[in-house]
Amino acid sequence: MPVTRRTVLAASALGAAVAPVIAALPGGGASARANPDGFEFGLGIADLTGPAAECGMMGYSQLEQTTAGIHLRPRARAFVIGSGGNRIVYVAVENGAVFGSVHRGVLLALAARFGDRYTERNVVLTSTHTHAGCGGSAHDYAYTLATLGFQRQVYEAEVHGIVEAIADADADVGPGTIALGRSTLRDASVNRSRAAFDRNPAAERAVFPDAIDPAVTTLVFARAGREVGALTWFATHNTSMTNANRLISADNKGYASFAAEHLEHGVRHLDGKPSYIAAFAQTNAGDMSPNLNLAPGDGPTTDEFENTRIIGERQYAASKAAAAQAVPMTGAIDAMLCYIDLADLTVDGRFTPDGAPRRTAPAAAGVSLAAGSVEDGPGLPGGPVPEGVRNPLVEFLGGIDQPHPAWLADAQAPKAVAVPLGLLPPVPWVPNVVPIQLVRIGGLYLAAAGAEFTIVAGLRVRRAVAEVLGVDPEQVLLQGYANSYHEYVTTPEEYDAQHYEGASTLFGRYTLGAYQQEFTRLAAAFVAGAAIGRGPAPRDVSALQPDLATPPGPDTTPPGLAFGDVLTQPPARCAPGERVAVEFVSAHPKHNPRRGGTFLEVQRRTGAGTWTRVANEGQWAVRFHWRKEGHATSIAHFTWDVPAAAAGTHRFVHYADALGADGALRPVTGTSAEFEVNP
Repeated sequence: MPVTRRTVLAASALGAAVAPVIAALPGGGASARANPDGFEFGLGIADLTGPAAECGMMGYSQLEQTTAGIHLRPRARAFVIGSGGNRIVYVAVENGAVFGSVHRGVLLALAARFGDRYTERNVVLTSTHTHAGCGGSAHDYAYTLATLGFQRQVYEAEVHGIVEAIADADADVGPGTIALGRSTLRDASVNRSRAAFDRNPAAERAVFPDAIDPAVTTLVFARAGREVGALTWFATHNTSMTNANRLISADNKGYASFAAEHLEHGVRHLDGKPSYIAAFAQTNAGDMSPNLNLAPGDGPTTDEFENTRIIGERQYAASKAAAAQAVPMTGAIDAMLCYIDLADLTVDGRFTPDGAPRRTAPAAAGVSLAAGSVEDGPGLPGGPVPEGVRNPLVEFLGGIDQPHPAWLADAQAPKAVAVPLGLLPPVPWVPNVVPIQLVRIGGLYLAAAGAEFTIVAGLRVRRAVAEVLGVDPEQVLLQGYANSYHEYVTTPEEYDAQHYEGASTLFGRYTLGAYQQEFTRLAAAFVAGAAIGRGPAPRDVSALQPDLATPPGPDTTPPGLAFGDVLTQPPARCAPGERVAVEFVSAHPKHNPRRGGTFLEVQRRTGAGTWTRVANEGQWAVRFHWRKEGHATSIAHFTWDVPAAAAGTHRFVHYADALGADGALRPVTGTSAEFEVNP
């Protein structure tokens, strides 16, 4: 949650000029077999992990929050769904946001690989919005402040990972059944902006008597009577991990996927194609926090790792409850997309509180944005702009203390404008031309947009779309965090409160009305089967991306030691339930982020001289902590929580790539002493 969840000023700078990434993937993916009597689908998954050391993290916009290891590898999970000759692709991406830069990069790569099979019309890229991932993939300066600019490694990890997942799903397409189930979940979210929510009309508040959206919607994918995947939507922020955390993590929604795939179905990622894929996606989570005690890392416990597990486990249980009552779906597959300019829209009186026509405005951040969301993470220490805080990227771009004209203050009222993001040099710091998309999957419709909608804002869009489509609003989900990102959308009533969410509604009080109007227009074309104009073209500023982050130089080792040497050996014996640690002389992870690979294998002896991997840092029980000693020495510290069923002889094997003074990369392997696990 970018500029958003902390402050425009606490963050970073820009990266080097960037060219579109066309993923060079093997194969070609033949057209799927048609299934005229029902659905066909394919599922795919790929790793997204970026640099596990010294990369600014995405979400809390804290300069000091840089990566230092891995907690739970983030992934992209793709669902290709077809019927009657039409297809859509839905991808749940475990990152902070799917920026327009990544959306464009993925579409270019898909066009190079598949031609016109997958386009902006029928591809939906959505983010789970973890705040514990790598940042720097955006071309929007406001969202690269904490990474000191554009980070090509992160961008390429996301684009390649998403395309790989889609390619796998395309290759997997075949006939199957899709069932739709619903349940409710009331102990995995809390309204973090209750005073703003309470400004809404009583009739809308009555839809959410606990001031939360408890709806859980699950699609169950099956073949030959066997369940092979699930896609679940539920509104809660992916912020169980705090801004003190420095481990890359998929957070609570990532744990929900882990529980479904590993604990329930025994999947082992990176050992070949998994037999079961489960994604946990967002809806209108703008004012929904997982921190049930309304403080960062607090609720239901005071341990952020436990909270991540518990909130994830609750989502998984609710998904299973929904799946248990799922009913097979029938119906069409279709999608439609257009672009709108949120900085310059006239909003018809049908969509404004007083019935008078209004306008949106160029993006501006309010004063409350700098304070942060105190329930999920504070703003800058000492106030919005503490004395002495400087950001080299801000300096490079010319500063943010630009005067804003009176007309902008009037257009944004009652917001107290802190930073006129849409008027800053050299180009606006946030996107204003963004896509909106309407997707049909049988009897379920997704209204997709690149923002964080509060639950009442989401309700209004859902009702507007449902009215045009002639369906129950329950059949329409507000798919937030999709295809682009521009912060929040509140109701006008919530906007007037100017809490964090209102201050982060960048295009003014009538942003939601603009969305209602444009989704109404899109839905009308959708129902009529009529063409709709693409709209204004989003700007391409890929050539204006500086990178002020210092790259790591050649690796060194402590005196008398070599790469891969073991600094701390595991104990000779341990028991299930214990935590075992090991430490190696390593190399900087930026030299090879090992996306799709691993930094550690926990291996069990299976025969004379043969070993089988039983865990790595893609699983909950393993954590990778990186630290630097001296100027360029890397230490890799790993822990493994020994499972209850473990037994036998084990060892740790560490992998890295060291950069030499000659500029060459050399593989590093370190192997620990063997140890016994005795039940």
